[in-house]
Amino acid sequence: MEFRPCIDIHNGKVKQIVGSTLKDAGDLAEENFVSEKDAAFYAKLYQKYGLKGGHVILLNKEGSPFFEATKEQALSALLAYPGGLMIGGGITDANAAQYLEAGASHVIVTSYLFEDGSLSREKMEKLAAAAGREHVVFDLSCKRYEDGYHIMTDRWQTKTDAVLNASLLKELEEYCDEYLIHAVDVEGNANGIEANLVRELSSYEGNAITYAGGVHSLDDIRLLKEIGLGRIHVTVGSALDLFGGKLAFSDILEMCKEI
Repeated sequence: MEFRPCIDIHNGKVKQIVGSTLKDAGDLAEENFVSEKDAAFYAKLYQKYGLKGGHVILLNKEGSPFFEATKEQALSALLAYPGGLMIGGGITDANAAQYLEAGASHVIVTSYLFEDGSLSREKMEKLAAAAGREHVVFDLSCKRYEDGYHIMTDRWQTKTDAVLNASLLKELEEYCDEYLIHAVDVEGNANGIEANLVRELSSYEGNAITYAGGVHSLDDIRLLKEIGLGRIHVTVGSALDLFGGKLAFSDILEMCKEI
């Protein structure tokens, strides 16, 4: 298990939000924390501690009045820690190379992969050709419905017909290098992980998976390691002391070294 740090950017500022409250209309979201530090500050901190695979996420839609400010912050993080961070938010085959050239190790992609709510193999092939499979992460963040965990697009606002399970992960791995999976129902709540989702993910063996959502204690990380059979990496947002929470950054680093 590795600790994968995060830098979430909304309206031009590093924030932690409640994921299920994010709305494009009015660029609104319920905020847990708004940092006085810029994205480059966090990038340099992660570099100092040798943390790789952290994700920078742009939470504004292109066309939003805040998009350029958010993008500027994201690019400053990539510049501060070249090769150490992944980037997601509005990535397509047309702009993936731009972010890789700016210093991202990988591009993180969700909405582009879908056409009318269904996965598009043609788009996955185009993305892999444009960026290189080894530089692509699929963000398959999901919400629980009666028939399973459906992948959500458009910054977690739109339900797709794709249900996340081990067989789907196996099918998609030829197009990407890793998976990033937010449990949208608990994202930003710092009230415990989505254990049933982790159990589903643990049955898959293949590309690396990073789980996000609800981690608020070292016990949560231990549980994630146990249920995830040691195969799943972890990211922590709102609960982290760097973002106003109570869970110490240093404690997480020590725990992940041990396990």
